[in-house]
Amino acid sequence: MNILGIETSCDETAAAVVADGRRVRSNVIASQIALHRAHGGVVPELAARGHVVAIVPVVEAALVEAGVGRPELDVVAVTEGPGLAGALLVGVNVAKALAYALDRPLVAVNHLEAHVYANWLALPGEQPSPPPAFPLVCLLVSGGHTELILMTDHGRYRHLGRTLDDAAGEAFDKGARLLGLGYPGGAASARAAGAGDPARFDLPRAWLGEGYDFSFSGLKTALLRLAEPYRLPAPPTPVERSSPSGPFPEHRPAVFAPGAPIADLAAAYQEAVVEVLATKTARAARAFGAKTVLLAGGVAANGVLRRRLATEVVAVCGADVPVRYPPPALCTDNAAMIAGAAAYALRRGAQAGWEVDVNPRLPLVVEEPAAVGSRPSTTG
Repeated sequence: MNILGIETSCDETAAAVVADGRRVRSNVIASQIALHRAHGGVVPELAARGHVVAIVPVVEAALVEAGVGRPELDVVAVTEGPGLAGALLVGVNVAKALAYALDRPLVAVNHLEAHVYANWLALPGEQPSPPPAFPLVCLLVSGGHTELILMTDHGRYRHLGRTLDDAAGEAFDKGARLLGLGYPGGAASARAAGAGDPARFDLPRAWLGEGYDFSFSGLKTALLRLAEPYRLPAPPTPVERSSPSGPFPEHRPAVFAPGAPIADLAAAYQEAVVEVLATKTARAARAFGAKTVLLAGGVAANGVLRRRLATEVVAVCGADVPVRYPPPALCTDNAAMIAGAAAYALRRGAQAGWEVDVNPRLPLVVEEPAAVGSRPSTTG
């Protein structure tokens, strides 16, 4: 079964073909980083317009790379949410048109669930590994979400914890901005931290008692106070860039005095984020008898987090509980994870109707955090 996946939830225009929910046959991504770098972050209107330009060429490139024609597609899958409304609309409308023209089932996929299912995928030329064993605990960390999830079976989730303020990826982005490290902030922060000493600065950890929730806003404030003495006076007021839809502010990065310990600050900041994420995940895995621990989302590409989580799980749960995470190409937003998740959603009858619409705030779990497992809202 060949599934075409389409992903346009934020600033990546992506299309992919996945066979049988596990084997990636193609995975094409058109990045908008250059478009948004000048503004220091994603501008929703510009992102939506970028998707309109890129979506058809990206879909065609995915089919060519996979070596399949449109008649060989069995299912069309697309992200319905969460994400930016204007960006999501582009993908959903293109997917509807393709599914209707080809007379194929349409599956609307929850973007968060798709990140989890990236752990089931094998890249071209690789053999799929045995699927993760249930029950499992998944740490989902991205720019917009930080959630700790208990997964007892396909489509059955229970929230154990979530961020009370900033997501981990957002915290890295804001930290990078405070330190003048550039955009995208997560990758820039990780590069700077690699050359720093995390022990030079003592930054706080928000443990929030024995629960599994997270908080990073206080850590961000602490970083700002540590960095302030090294910061030079602010540059002139940002100029405005003209665009067909009006002006957008030009971002000017922070400037620091020569010799400022930026790498050490970045390393200490990264360590503070990673320690809490890894410790709470390992503790949850032990408490709920997890047979597997998964890492998912854009921040899952962070090497320090991967190593620290593996170390913590071995220390707390033992070496017989594996820690799994996707390859970096499948951690950030991509369409292969959408197609992969769609295969499992389709098995539980989650085919969408033509009336399906975008849902920018679509949750993974609709019950309260204390409720026992549920099925995500991925049907139309």
